[in-house]
Amino acid sequence: MGAAIGKIVKSNSHIDYVCQVYAPGEMTPAPAPDAYAFGSFVAIESEAATGALIGVVYNTQLVNPDFGNLGPRLSSRADLEVFSPDYLMETATLVGLLAVGWTDAGGTAHQGVPALATNVNAPVRRLRKDELVAFHRRDGLLCLHYLPVLMAQDNPLVPPLLLAIIERLGELFPEERSRLTVMRNNLAWRRTVTPMG
Repeated sequence: MGAAIGKIVKSNSHIDYVCQVYAPGEMTPAPAPDAYAFGSFVAIESEAATGALIGVVYNTQLVNPDFGNLGPRLSSRADLEVFSPDYLMETATLVGLLAVGWTDAGGTAHQGVPALATNVNAPVRRLRKDELVAFHRRDGLLCLHYLPVLMAQDNPLVPPLLLAIIERLGELFPEERSRLTVMRNNLAWRRTVTPMG
């Protein structure tokens, strides 16, 4: 299994999920930032062991309720640890995940919009390299059936996400590098021209 990252805390749509990254103390060791870096592929595990959703990290948000609370405080942070040991630090790192496929109970990978959604608190882990290769290989060839789903998202982070995915796949599939280069150049051109109208 890949390294655990966090758990699902909400969804924005059928394929758009929010994962709260485990904080120090929730897991030892806490996930390193590169475990949930932009463009990383993850598995959102199912409670019933019927497979997993496969997603890609497309956004990171840092949550800090104390931001903007610049008024006087009755206790310093150090005093709170002594006098209120049950005080919870409410900061969190949230990552946005777009589901691009799933694995069934037999471990077979499928790309596209999954029929089933996941549950709140479903564990999220990073895909291992062999799982990432298996997800992108069908009949011995590179398969990218989820690209139209990503391209249809109305999000300014999708074009750089697609470029990051293609770059990563070029490392995993060196025999497909020329095809991926054509795709990357096409996407880069569209990214440059489309905002102009």
